[in-house]
Amino acid sequence: MSDEDQKPARKPLGLKRSVESGEVKQTFSHGRTNKVAVEVKRRRKLVKPGEAPPPPPPATPEPAPAPAPAPTPAPTARAAPVKKDPSGETPQERVARLQREAEEARLLQGQEARKREDEAARQAAEDEKQRAEDNRKAEAKAAEEPAPESKVDAAPDAPAAASAEAKAEAAPDAGPEATAAEPEADAEGAAAPAPRRFTPVARPEIKRPKKEKKDEKPVREEPDKRRGGKLTVNRALNEDEGRRARSLAALKRAREKERRTHGGPSTPREKQARDVIVPEAITVQELANRMAEKGAQLVKELFNLGMMVTVNQTIDQDTAELLVEQFGHRIQRVSESDVDIPVEQDLDPEETLRPRPPVVTIMGHVDHGKTSLLDALRGTNVTKGEAGGITQHIGSYQVKTKNGDMVTFLDTPGHAAFTEMRQRGANVTDLVVLVVAADDGIMPQTIEAIRHTHAAGVPMIVAINKMDKPGADPDKIRTRLLEHEVIVEKMSGEVQDVEISALKKEGLDELLEAIAVQAELLELKARPDRPAEATVIEAQLDKGRGPVATVLVTRGTLKRGDAFVVGTQSGRVRAVVDFTGKQIKEAGPSMPVEVLGLGGVPKAGDQLTVVENEQRAREVAEYRQEKATESRTALAPTSFDTMFTNLQSNVIEWPVVVKADVQGSVEAINTALHNLSNDEIKVRVLHAGAGAITESDVSLAAASNAPIIGFNVRPNAKARQLIARDKVRMMYYDVIYHVTEEVAKEMAGELGPERIETVVGRALVKEVFRSGKKDKAAGLLVEEGVIRKGLFARLTRDDVIVSATTIASLRRFKDDVDEVRAGLECGVVLEDTNDIKAGDQLEVFEVELRERTL
Repeated sequence: MSDEDQKPARKPLGLKRSVESGEVKQTFSHGRTNKVAVEVKRRRKLVKPGEAPPPPPPATPEPAPAPAPAPTPAPTARAAPVKKDPSGETPQERVARLQREAEEARLLQGQEARKREDEAARQAAEDEKQRAEDNRKAEAKAAEEPAPESKVDAAPDAPAAASAEAKAEAAPDAGPEATAAEPEADAEGAAAPAPRRFTPVARPEIKRPKKEKKDEKPVREEPDKRRGGKLTVNRALNEDEGRRARSLAALKRAREKERRTHGGPSTPREKQARDVIVPEAITVQELANRMAEKGAQLVKELFNLGMMVTVNQTIDQDTAELLVEQFGHRIQRVSESDVDIPVEQDLDPEETLRPRPPVVTIMGHVDHGKTSLLDALRGTNVTKGEAGGITQHIGSYQVKTKNGDMVTFLDTPGHAAFTEMRQRGANVTDLVVLVVAADDGIMPQTIEAIRHTHAAGVPMIVAINKMDKPGADPDKIRTRLLEHEVIVEKMSGEVQDVEISALKKEGLDELLEAIAVQAELLELKARPDRPAEATVIEAQLDKGRGPVATVLVTRGTLKRGDAFVVGTQSGRVRAVVDFTGKQIKEAGPSMPVEVLGLGGVPKAGDQLTVVENEQRAREVAEYRQEKATESRTALAPTSFDTMFTNLQSNVIEWPVVVKADVQGSVEAINTALHNLSNDEIKVRVLHAGAGAITESDVSLAAASNAPIIGFNVRPNAKARQLIARDKVRMMYYDVIYHVTEEVAKEMAGELGPERIETVVGRALVKEVFRSGKKDKAAGLLVEEGVIRKGLFARLTRDDVIVSATTIASLRRFKDDVDEVRAGLECGVVLEDTNDIKAGDQLEVFEVELRERTL
């Protein structure tokens, strides 16, 4: 045969694909699978001149089944195979080679399996024969070893697949030695369409299950997987395709089940002692959970202690301590008060303290020039904005002296109703400037300011104001101060005094110098690098900004974004505004600022404390609110006598709703209204708060038929509609003494005019006569005063009032007269009473109605 006849036929011309696409399957540990598309780029094979080109790839990329065996041609007609390096074979050729190798491995596995089965059957027969012989010799003994039974290999394809995969991985990396070692296999792999003869193998017989004997244990045979379908490369490489792999959780459950089946560890586990947190009251089940014990064990122990309880019942802290110690744990006692922030202050180390500006409070009587003095120091005019020309709010400012030092001033009201404001000012200050008018002298609020200063234990500087007036007498002021234990330096004392004129701005430098000297003596210091603490000076509800609190920082630095708790309210600092209205990022010690971001309006005088986060702030605020509600709703201890006394009392209540612009004014109005109460009528404040008058305030007032007092506030639009609909009475004021005057008149009108009785005469009943069919006439001897017709009279018998009546008729002898004087006799007829006896006393009196005042 010539070489031309052996040349393959030429194929049609066409474009070859340089990239082959396919899929790779991924299997994950949690049982999920994923298919990923991959592309295999063909490597271009360059052949040397005279070398045969590689065969073309098959038409389809899918792996084809193994070709059927064809008749073997004559040895002389067989062409010599072209040897080829396995690293240069195409993916299709590699797949075909792996298929053939896998099929060979499968057939080889089947032959080995059949040999093992025959050997196992032969061994089983011999064992059975030996066992029967042993049984005959020793009938009392049972066979100790059960007959081994052959097991069909569960996965014969797995070694073939592993072998195919191993060969597939080793094929591209094989060197020339591997090629020389397997020349025939490489030659056949290069010629993919070449036929191959396989040795026919007889089909294995299916093994029937034997009858089990009594002394043998049944052996479970696994199903034969060899006939599950035709073997392919994909199937060999992805044996678990279509199955869900066991997840890690399933494996853990299987191990746990096996551990429970075969029993746990032989050694008992040691009991773990725990730190158990026990509040003031706790349920048995909750205590058991914290101790990691069974609730039934705790109930049993309590039964032994004589307490018949269930797991849902509450026990006290002492009983819980007994249980905790009985079970070998450690107790940690806690109480509800542990949530709150302690009031006592911790002392800062001396090396961390830095100098701070002094806080000066200006106090004195109303209209003595306190605000005018502060205006002169600041160069402003605050008094023009105050209603009535008097200060009704506590103000805070900072003044820079000529030396560049800062001084913080607090301006307090001088009216009698603002006692609490003055007391707050004295408690947060370092120094008090007592302003006394030189032409007015020592007044009641001046004396009160002196008492607050002495109670707070702070030094004082006396500023004698209005020295520009003609009648000013400073020596008289110094002398009057001696009555209240205030001895100035000019009278050999320790208290500094300065003569000033706020209107003419005279003596201001001397006052600032005296403040600086006193502050230097005090050595005022504070630690700035710590969480801030501050005192609320004033608080209000602003329409646009919400709750706003004016605070004075006592120590630390208050920063924007800090979480804080103040009284029963919590919040986060949204903005910090200084006394000039400018927003700043932080405020140091002795600096008065406005704080925005509160959850509600706090009370004036509350302590502001910065905490670590908002959760802690809300926790403390909720605890304080609960305690405040408990104290407000708690009933005072009472008795039956107190209850009956309250029921029989005729005290009239005057309900009212109070709304003011700031919290300090609310406190002052409440105190002033309660001071107006007496034994006959008392004020009942239904609600008091800071901010505008709202719908809820109007609804409350309408339900209780009470007026609403608005101090520097007005109702909103919806509230005005409710006021017009429900006819609620509104009382608007901007000066506090107008409030007290009008409310006193209202309460007096509620009581009505005052009834005043005046006794005008007394008479003794001498004899009783008939007067007509029903009435009786009494013959009287006038002992004192005058008896007049038409006056009120009381008839007493043995100093006990028998009746209260009026004189209907008065006669002397047979004539009607208007009055009878002392020493004369007369006859009278009393209205609505005939219970008159000789010897009774008749008291005659007049009643005068006067306008009532409180």
